[in-house]
Amino acid sequence: MTDSPLKEVWPGTAEAYQDYVLPLVSRTFALTIPQLPGALHRVVANAYLLCRIADTIEDDAALSAADKRRYEEAFVDVVTGRADAAQLAAELSPKLSLETIEAERDLMRRLPLVVEVLRGFNRAQQAAIERCVTVMCRGMHRFQQGAGIHGLATQREMDDYCYYVAGVVGEMLTELFCDFDPVIASRREQMLRLAVSFGQALQMTNILKDQWEDRSRGACWLPREVFQRHGLDLSRLQPGQYTPAYGAALSELIGVAHSHLRNALSYTLLIPPQHTGIRRFCLWATGLAVLTLKNIQHRPDFAGGADIKVTRGAVARTIMVTNVSVKSDALLRRLFDFAWRDLPLTPLAPVWSEPSHHPARETMQHA
Repeated sequence: MTDSPLKEVWPGTAEAYQDYVLPLVSRTFALTIPQLPGALHRVVANAYLLCRIADTIEDDAALSAADKRRYEEAFVDVVTGRADAAQLAAELSPKLSLETIEAERDLMRRLPLVVEVLRGFNRAQQAAIERCVTVMCRGMHRFQQGAGIHGLATQREMDDYCYYVAGVVGEMLTELFCDFDPVIASRREQMLRLAVSFGQALQMTNILKDQWEDRSRGACWLPREVFQRHGLDLSRLQPGQYTPAYGAALSELIGVAHSHLRNALSYTLLIPPQHTGIRRFCLWATGLAVLTLKNIQHRPDFAGGADIKVTRGAVARTIMVTNVSVKSDALLRRLFDFAWRDLPLTPLAPVWSEPSHHPARETMQHA
């Protein structure tokens, strides 16, 4: 085994490590998070890294289900200040599989640095992050226990899964944005009604994009009921083996994601136009999701994420046109109406008329 390019002893500050490791664990968030104003940049980057650690624990192939549960609870205790970060890092990091990328294993080793940054935030910021990590860890474990290539039973279950891994992040971001500016705080209730849908828009796009990679790892987050309506058994699907029935089911799910993306745009337009960095953070993520859905729609026989990857040129054009339009609600609406004009649109279930009261949110609100 070759020596790790990551140093065993980090020579700089905790915040410098956060800036260093972010692009190693996420290209997308390394692009969008720096658009945020300085104070928000630091807190959102920290929140993302903590969520990434939670995800690393849940996905690691070397840990048993019991170990995952134990370490997730220990991680929640660390984040909420009830346990020592160094002790958990020392115990858990050597147990992570070599299949987990080196940057994520290094992030686990340096958990105390990430927690050090967390402790520098105000109480409202810490509370938002603590709640997000707690709900995410407990919700992910619930779904991972029954994971398999058979998929989830219903669209409602998919909604719940998306809440635990992404919707709760939308809620956390809303609380952080509200803490940043009183004007945004005056729109808190409106934003919270859309925040979960915003998170689901991005998560559903990733689930559709990564469905074949997930299947190769023995997991599927697609809803069986949608495929059964078209006469398909999720457990028998194979990458690249397209049928009209699969295309119809896929189109229905693209339509659901598209509906959530429309809510994501509405959410973004609640951010005052002068906060261009926050708007860019949201718009770039939304725009890239639209492009990904369009690639899936145009290539339903894809066999892996590489087949439908958004090109660098498309990313650059998305950044350019959203930057030009960022302060104008009218221009942004026209831009996105043009971008998603060819996508199918599936009406959302009645529960989304009040997304802030989504059942998954209600069951976890006291976590």
